[in-house]
Amino acid sequence: MTLPNVAQNFRQQSPLVFCLTNAVVTNFTANVLLAAGAAPAMTNLPGEAGPFASVASALLVNLGTPTTEQLTAMREAVDSASAAGTPWVLDPVAVGALPVRTEFAKQIVGQRPTLIRGNASEILALAGWDSTGRGVDSQDSVDTAIAAGRELARKHGSVVAISGEADAIIDAERTTLVHTNGIGLTKVTGGGCALGAFCAGMLAVHEDPFEAAVAAHGFYGLAAEKALANSGGPGSFAVAFLDALAATEPHELEELNYEELPHA
Repeated sequence: MTLPNVAQNFRQQSPLVFCLTNAVVTNFTANVLLAAGAAPAMTNLPGEAGPFASVASALLVNLGTPTTEQLTAMREAVDSASAAGTPWVLDPVAVGALPVRTEFAKQIVGQRPTLIRGNASEILALAGWDSTGRGVDSQDSVDTAIAAGRELARKHGSVVAISGEADAIIDAERTTLVHTNGIGLTKVTGGGCALGAFCAGMLAVHEDPFEAAVAAHGFYGLAAEKALANSGGPGSFAVAFLDALAATEPHELEELNYEELPHA
């Protein structure tokens, strides 16, 4: 895989990432994108979301704190992105645990997101399998969700990314595990949500969504490892992580530890 090239394109092109995301993580997500080299944009207003999605480089739809108005804006944005060929990411936060977002996610996943990114419990629930999630926290392992991820990938033509101790990236024909130590991200609000936005930016600059997702998870994880080594706790980690995203170079992906699995 040409992972360093993906990251290099990201830096050179500075994609405009339109984030329809949750109220808890908006600032952190914007800072992650800026630190990595992208341009963030946030708006939840119906009537603006559709037109903006058609001109943005990529779109993130994150269901963390949905309001009625935001759900309307998300529908507009997804319709517009689909019509314009804009890559978009669905992050089904807490799907399976809460009914309104679960039903909404099952509706819009039919519009073939370029990437579906979530934890194991969210991916299982979105696929209609039994899961044991607790809100935004996964009680299921990545291994138990790989088959469900493959089912989603085949059904919707999407790449599926499952976050965990090793991140699984799946499409209709390939499965890759990305091995990095992202434990620090579990102690910071927005670590996973911002990853969805970062993935959207990578999708915008590379023709193969699978490779873009692998590169995004690898780059993000390498930065998290650096931040963990240079911080004393969650507060300093968040700052160190932004610095590490800015300092990590594309060529470092040449040393990424990833594992290609047989695809059943």
